[in-house]
Amino acid sequence: MSVYKKETFGIARKIVSNMTAQSWEEIPHITSSYEADVTELMQYYKKLNEGVTDHNDKITINTVVLKIICEGLKAAPKMNTTLEFNRKLVRGTLVYHTQIDVSMPMILKTGEMMTVNMHNLGNKSLLEIAHAVNDTARRANNSNMNEAMYEVSLDNTLQGLKEGKIAQAICRLYGSKMPGKHQVHNLTGKAKKEYYGISAKDRLTKHDIEQGTTTISNFGSVYRGQKGECFLLEIIPPQTTAFAVSAVQDRPMVVKDENGNKKIEIRQVMPITVAIDHRALDFGDCKPFFERLDAIFADPNHSEMARERIAEYVKTRRRCSAPCFFILSENG
Repeated sequence: MSVYKKETFGIARKIVSNMTAQSWEEIPHITSSYEADVTELMQYYKKLNEGVTDHNDKITINTVVLKIICEGLKAAPKMNTTLEFNRKLVRGTLVYHTQIDVSMPMILKTGEMMTVNMHNLGNKSLLEIAHAVNDTARRANNSNMNEAMYEVSLDNTLQGLKEGKIAQAICRLYGSKMPGKHQVHNLTGKAKKEYYGISAKDRLTKHDIEQGTTTISNFGSVYRGQKGECFLLEIIPPQTTAFAVSAVQDRPMVVKDENGNKKIEIRQVMPITVAIDHRALDFGDCKPFFERLDAIFADPNHSEMARERIAEYVKTRRRCSAPCFFILSENG
Protein backbone atom coordinates (compact mmCIF):
# COMPACT_ATOMS: atom_id res chain seq x y z
CA MET A 1 0.00 0.00 0.00
CA SER A 2 1.42 3.35 -1.06
CA VAL A 3 1.58 6.00 1.68
CA TYR A 4 1.42 9.64 0.65
CA LYS A 5 2.19 11.09 4.06
CA LYS A 6 1.42 10.78 7.76
CA GLU A 7 -0.06 13.60 9.79
CA THR A 8 0.16 13.54 13.57
CA PHE A 9 -2.85 14.84 15.49
CA GLY A 10 -2.47 18.23 17.11
CA ILE A 11 -4.13 18.96 20.43
CA ALA A 12 -7.38 20.16 18.83
CA ARG A 13 -7.82 16.97 16.80
CA LYS A 14 -6.82 14.88 19.84
CA ILE A 15 -9.60 16.46 21.88
CA VAL A 16 -12.17 16.10 19.08
CA SER A 17 -11.28 12.46 18.39
CA ASN A 18 -11.37 11.55 22.07
CA MET A 19 -14.72 13.25 22.75
CA THR A 20 -16.24 11.82 19.56
CA ALA A 21 -15.16 8.28 20.45
CA GLN A 22 -16.56 8.72 23.96
CA SER A 23 -19.83 9.99 22.50
CA TRP A 24 -20.47 6.95 20.31
CA GLU A 25 -19.27 4.51 22.98
CA GLU A 26 -21.55 5.86 25.70
CA ILE A 27 -24.57 7.60 24.21
CA PRO A 28 -27.61 5.97 22.55
CA HIS A 29 -28.31 8.61 19.90
CA ILE A 30 -31.65 9.45 18.34
CA THR A 31 -31.44 11.81 15.37
CA SER A 32 -34.25 13.64 13.63
CA SER A 33 -34.19 15.85 10.55
CA TYR A 34 -36.29 19.02 10.67
CA GLU A 35 -36.88 20.60 7.26
CA ALA A 36 -37.35 24.29 7.99
CA ASP A 37 -39.19 26.17 5.25
CA VAL A 38 -37.21 29.41 5.37
CA THR A 39 -38.71 31.02 2.25
CA GLU A 40 -40.34 33.85 4.20
CA LEU A 41 -37.37 34.09 6.53
CA MET A 42 -34.94 34.58 3.65
CA GLN A 43 -37.13 37.33 2.18
CA TYR A 44 -36.88 39.23 5.45
CA TYR A 45 -33.20 38.46 5.78
CA LYS A 46 -32.40 40.24 2.52
CA LYS A 47 -33.68 43.46 4.11
CA LEU A 48 -32.23 42.86 7.55
CA ASN A 49 -28.99 44.76 7.05
CA GLU A 50 -30.38 47.63 4.98
CA GLY A 51 -29.00 50.90 6.27
CA VAL A 52 -26.40 49.16 8.48
CA THR A 53 -22.93 50.57 7.80
CA ASP A 54 -20.97 49.10 10.71
CA HIS A 55 -19.77 45.59 9.78
CA ASN A 56 -19.92 44.58 13.43
CA ASP A 57 -23.67 45.26 13.45
CA LYS A 58 -24.50 43.14 10.41
CA ILE A 59 -26.66 40.10 11.02
CA THR A 60 -25.68 36.84 9.35
CA ILE A 61 -27.78 33.74 8.74
CA ASN A 62 -25.67 32.05 11.41
CA THR A 63 -26.75 34.72 13.91
CA VAL A 64 -30.41 34.22 13.05
CA VAL A 65 -30.16 30.42 13.28
CA LEU A 66 -28.44 30.59 16.67
CA LYS A 67 -31.23 32.83 17.94
CA ILE A 68 -34.02 30.63 16.58
CA ILE A 69 -32.58 27.43 18.06
CA CYS A 70 -32.15 29.16 21.42
CA GLU A 71 -35.81 30.21 21.26
CA GLY A 72 -36.71 26.57 20.69
CA LEU A 73 -34.59 25.46 23.63
CA LYS A 74 -36.32 27.95 25.91
CA ALA A 75 -39.61 26.30 24.96
CA ALA A 76 -38.14 22.85 25.70
CA PRO A 77 -35.79 23.32 28.69
CA LYS A 78 -35.19 19.57 29.01
CA MET A 79 -33.14 19.83 25.81
CA ASN A 80 -30.76 22.28 27.49
CA THR A 81 -29.46 19.82 30.07
CA THR A 82 -26.40 17.79 30.96
CA LEU A 83 -26.47 14.21 32.21
CA GLU A 84 -24.73 12.65 35.20
CA PHE A 85 -24.97 8.90 34.59
CA ASN A 86 -23.41 5.91 36.32
CA ARG A 87 -23.98 2.80 34.24
CA LYS A 88 -22.62 0.38 36.83
CA LEU A 89 -25.04 1.59 39.48
CA VAL A 90 -27.74 2.48 36.93
CA ARG A 91 -28.09 5.96 38.39
CA GLY A 92 -28.79 9.11 36.45
CA THR A 93 -29.35 12.78 37.22
CA LEU A 94 -30.47 15.32 34.64
CA VAL A 95 -29.07 18.79 35.33
CA TYR A 96 -31.14 21.73 34.07
CA HIS A 97 -29.31 24.97 33.31
CA THR A 98 -30.48 28.53 33.85
CA GLN A 99 -28.76 29.81 30.71
CA ILE A 100 -28.05 28.46 27.24
CA ASP A 101 -24.31 28.17 26.60
CA VAL A 102 -23.69 27.10 23.01
CA SER A 103 -20.60 25.14 22.00
CA MET A 104 -19.98 26.38 18.46
CA PRO A 105 -17.25 25.18 16.07
CA MET A 106 -15.42 28.14 14.53
CA ILE A 107 -12.91 28.12 11.68
CA LEU A 108 -9.96 30.44 12.27
CA LYS A 109 -8.02 32.41 9.67
CA THR A 110 -5.34 29.71 9.83
CA GLY A 111 -7.88 27.13 8.67
CA GLU A 112 -7.86 25.45 12.08
CA MET A 113 -11.13 24.60 13.79
CA MET A 114 -11.81 25.53 17.40
CA THR A 115 -15.00 24.96 19.37
CA VAL A 116 -15.83 27.99 21.48
CA ASN A 117 -18.43 28.51 24.18
CA MET A 118 -20.90 31.26 23.37
CA HIS A 119 -22.20 32.01 26.84
CA ASN A 120 -25.79 32.88 27.68
CA LEU A 121 -27.03 33.15 24.07
CA GLY A 122 -30.60 32.47 25.16
CA ASN A 123 -30.80 35.90 26.80
CA LYS A 124 -29.09 37.81 23.99
CA SER A 125 -30.73 39.73 21.17
CA LEU A 126 -29.72 39.23 17.55
CA LEU A 127 -27.41 42.22 17.69
CA GLU A 128 -25.84 41.03 20.93
CA ILE A 129 -25.30 37.56 19.43
CA ALA A 130 -23.66 39.13 16.36
CA HIS A 131 -21.37 41.20 18.56
CA ALA A 132 -20.50 38.18 20.72
CA VAL A 133 -19.63 36.00 17.72
CA ASN A 134 -17.56 38.75 16.09
CA ASP A 135 -15.69 39.49 19.31
CA THR A 136 -14.99 35.79 19.91
CA ALA A 137 -13.66 35.43 16.36
CA ARG A 138 -11.43 38.48 16.86
CA ARG A 139 -9.99 37.11 20.09
CA ALA A 140 -9.62 33.60 18.65
CA ASN A 141 -7.43 34.93 15.86
CA ASN A 142 -5.20 36.54 18.50
CA SER A 143 -4.88 33.28 20.44
CA ASN A 144 -2.40 30.43 20.48
CA MET A 145 -4.73 27.45 20.01
CA ASN A 146 -2.37 24.89 21.56
CA GLU A 147 -1.96 27.03 24.67
CA ALA A 148 -5.67 27.78 25.06
CA MET A 149 -6.83 24.22 24.49
CA TYR A 150 -4.14 22.71 26.69
CA GLU A 151 -5.47 24.74 29.63
CA VAL A 152 -8.93 23.24 29.14
CA SER A 153 -7.55 19.73 28.55
CA LEU A 154 -5.46 19.94 31.72
CA ASP A 155 -8.50 21.06 33.73
CA ASN A 156 -10.49 18.09 32.38
CA THR A 157 -7.67 15.72 33.27
CA LEU A 158 -7.44 17.07 36.81
CA GLN A 159 -11.22 16.78 37.15
CA GLY A 160 -10.87 13.15 36.09
CA LEU A 161 -8.38 12.61 38.91
CA LYS A 162 -10.90 14.00 41.39
CA GLU A 163 -13.45 11.52 40.04
CA GLY A 164 -11.05 8.63 40.53
CA LYS A 165 -10.07 8.22 36.86
CA ILE A 166 -6.42 7.85 37.78
CA ALA A 167 -5.35 5.54 34.94
CA GLN A 168 -6.99 7.79 32.36
CA ALA A 169 -5.30 10.90 33.77
CA ILE A 170 -1.87 9.25 33.77
CA CYS A 171 -2.30 8.09 30.17
CA ARG A 172 -3.33 11.57 29.05
CA LEU A 173 -0.40 13.26 30.74
CA TYR A 174 1.99 10.64 29.39
CA GLY A 175 0.60 10.94 25.88
CA SER A 176 0.82 14.73 25.77
CA LYS A 177 4.15 15.34 27.51
CA MET A 178 6.43 12.45 26.55
CA PRO A 179 9.05 13.65 24.02
CA GLY A 180 8.30 12.70 20.44
CA LYS A 181 6.02 13.58 17.56
CA HIS A 182 2.87 13.30 19.71
CA GLN A 183 4.09 15.72 22.37
CA VAL A 184 2.00 18.84 22.90
CA HIS A 185 4.29 21.85 22.70
CA ASN A 186 3.39 24.73 24.97
CA LEU A 187 4.84 28.20 24.98
CA THR A 188 7.86 28.68 27.23
CA GLY A 189 10.06 31.49 28.46
CA LYS A 190 9.73 34.87 26.79
CA ALA A 191 7.09 33.69 24.31
CA LYS A 192 4.85 32.47 27.12
CA LYS A 193 5.32 35.67 29.11
CA GLU A 194 4.45 37.80 26.09
CA TYR A 195 1.40 35.70 25.25
CA TYR A 196 -0.06 35.86 28.74
CA GLY A 197 0.75 39.56 28.77
CA ILE A 198 -2.04 39.96 26.21
CA SER A 199 -5.20 41.13 27.94
CA ALA A 200 -7.86 38.45 28.44
CA LYS A 201 -10.15 40.83 26.56
CA ASP A 202 -8.04 40.32 23.45
CA ARG A 203 -7.48 36.54 23.49
CA LEU A 204 -9.41 33.42 24.35
CA THR A 205 -9.27 32.00 27.85
CA LYS A 206 -10.42 28.61 29.10
CA HIS A 207 -13.74 30.26 29.95
CA ASP A 208 -14.28 30.71 26.21
CA ILE A 209 -13.46 27.09 25.39
CA GLU A 210 -15.08 25.19 28.25
CA GLN A 211 -18.01 23.01 27.31
CA GLY A 212 -21.45 24.54 26.83
CA THR A 213 -24.90 23.11 27.52
CA THR A 214 -25.49 22.12 23.87
CA THR A 215 -23.65 22.18 20.54
CA ILE A 216 -24.73 23.91 17.32
CA SER A 217 -22.72 23.28 14.15
CA ASN A 218 -23.49 25.29 11.03
CA PHE A 219 -22.42 23.22 8.02
CA GLY A 220 -24.02 25.74 5.67
CA SER A 221 -21.64 28.48 6.77
CA VAL A 222 -18.69 26.26 5.83
CA TYR A 223 -20.06 25.26 2.41
CA ARG A 224 -23.02 27.21 1.09
CA GLY A 225 -23.26 24.91 -1.92
CA GLN A 226 -23.97 21.90 0.31
CA LYS A 227 -26.69 19.54 -0.91
CA GLY A 228 -28.48 17.18 1.43
CA GLU A 229 -28.12 17.18 5.19
CA CYS A 230 -26.32 15.62 8.14
CA PHE A 231 -27.73 12.25 9.24
CA LEU A 232 -25.35 11.20 12.01
CA LEU A 233 -24.44 13.76 14.63
CA GLU A 234 -22.50 13.06 17.81
CA ILE A 235 -23.53 14.46 21.18
CA ILE A 236 -20.59 15.49 23.33
CA PRO A 237 -21.10 14.21 26.90
CA PRO A 238 -22.37 15.33 29.31
CA GLN A 239 -24.58 17.34 26.91
CA THR A 240 -27.83 15.68 25.92
CA THR A 241 -28.46 17.42 22.57
CA ALA A 242 -26.65 18.56 19.45
CA PHE A 243 -27.74 20.42 16.32
CA ALA A 244 -26.38 20.58 12.78
CA VAL A 245 -27.63 23.26 10.40
CA SER A 246 -27.23 22.58 6.68
CA ALA A 247 -27.15 25.07 3.83
CA VAL A 248 -30.34 26.64 2.48
CA GLN A 249 -31.51 24.60 -0.53
CA ASP A 250 -34.31 24.69 -3.08
CA ARG A 251 -36.67 21.74 -2.58
CA PRO A 252 -40.17 20.80 -3.72
CA MET A 253 -42.66 21.04 -0.86
CA VAL A 254 -46.41 20.64 -0.45
CA VAL A 255 -48.01 23.99 0.42
CA LYS A 256 -51.54 25.36 0.57
CA ASP A 257 -52.82 28.18 -1.61
CA GLU A 258 -55.14 30.96 -0.44
CA ASN A 259 -58.11 28.59 -0.81
CA GLY A 260 -56.56 25.86 1.26
CA ASN A 261 -55.80 23.62 -1.70
CA LYS A 262 -52.55 21.71 -1.68
CA LYS A 263 -49.94 22.17 -4.37
CA ILE A 264 -46.27 21.44 -4.96
CA GLU A 265 -44.01 24.46 -4.96
CA ILE A 266 -40.25 25.06 -4.95
CA ARG A 267 -39.37 26.43 -1.54
CA GLN A 268 -36.18 27.38 0.28
CA VAL A 269 -35.44 24.76 2.90
CA MET A 270 -32.85 24.72 5.68
CA PRO A 271 -32.42 21.17 7.06
CA ILE A 272 -31.69 21.09 10.79
CA THR A 273 -30.50 17.80 12.29
CA VAL A 274 -31.38 17.29 15.95
CA ALA A 275 -29.66 14.60 18.04
CA ILE A 276 -30.79 13.65 21.54
CA ASP A 277 -29.40 11.32 24.21
CA HIS A 278 -32.11 8.67 24.63
CA ARG A 279 -30.94 7.93 28.18
CA ALA A 280 -32.15 11.39 29.14
CA LEU A 281 -34.80 12.41 26.61
CA ASP A 282 -37.65 10.99 24.58
CA PHE A 283 -38.84 12.47 21.32
CA GLY A 284 -41.92 13.82 23.09
CA ASP A 285 -39.64 16.05 25.16
CA CYS A 286 -38.64 17.78 21.92
CA LYS A 287 -42.19 18.55 20.77
CA PRO A 288 -42.25 22.09 22.28
CA PHE A 289 -38.94 22.81 20.53
CA PHE A 290 -40.28 21.86 17.09
CA GLU A 291 -43.57 23.69 17.70
CA ARG A 292 -41.66 26.86 18.58
CA LEU A 293 -39.60 26.61 15.40
CA ASP A 294 -42.76 25.96 13.37
CA ALA A 295 -44.25 29.20 14.66
CA ILE A 296 -41.15 31.28 13.96
CA PHE A 297 -40.58 29.97 10.44
CA ALA A 298 -44.26 30.25 9.53
CA ASP A 299 -44.42 33.95 10.37
CA PRO A 300 -41.04 35.44 11.30
CA ASN A 301 -42.43 38.96 11.07
CA HIS A 302 -44.69 38.43 14.07
CA SER A 303 -42.40 36.40 16.29
CA GLU A 304 -41.01 37.44 19.66
CA MET A 305 -37.75 38.20 17.90
CA ALA A 306 -39.48 40.92 15.93
CA ARG A 307 -40.79 42.57 19.08
CA GLU A 308 -37.35 42.42 20.65
CA ARG A 309 -35.82 43.92 17.54
CA ILE A 310 -38.23 46.85 17.62
CA ALA A 311 -37.50 47.47 21.31
CA GLU A 312 -33.78 47.34 20.65
CA TYR A 313 -34.12 49.67 17.72
CA VAL A 314 -35.97 52.24 19.78
CA LYS A 315 -33.34 51.92 22.49
CA THR A 316 -30.44 52.59 20.14
CA ARG A 317 -32.45 55.08 18.05
CA ARG A 318 -31.10 53.57 14.90
CA ARG A 319 -32.91 54.27 11.67
CA CYS A 320 -34.43 51.25 9.96
CA SER A 321 -35.77 51.14 6.45
CA ALA A 322 -37.51 47.80 6.93
CA PRO A 323 -39.55 47.81 10.15
CA CYS A 324 -41.31 44.58 9.21
CA PHE A 325 -37.97 42.85 9.39
CA PHE A 326 -37.44 43.56 13.03
CA ILE A 327 -38.69 40.17 13.95
CA LEU A 328 -35.72 38.19 12.94
CA SER A 329 -33.20 40.71 13.83
CA GLU A 330 -33.35 41.25 17.47
CA ASN A 331 -29.74 41.94 17.08
CA GLY A 332 -29.60 44.31 14.50
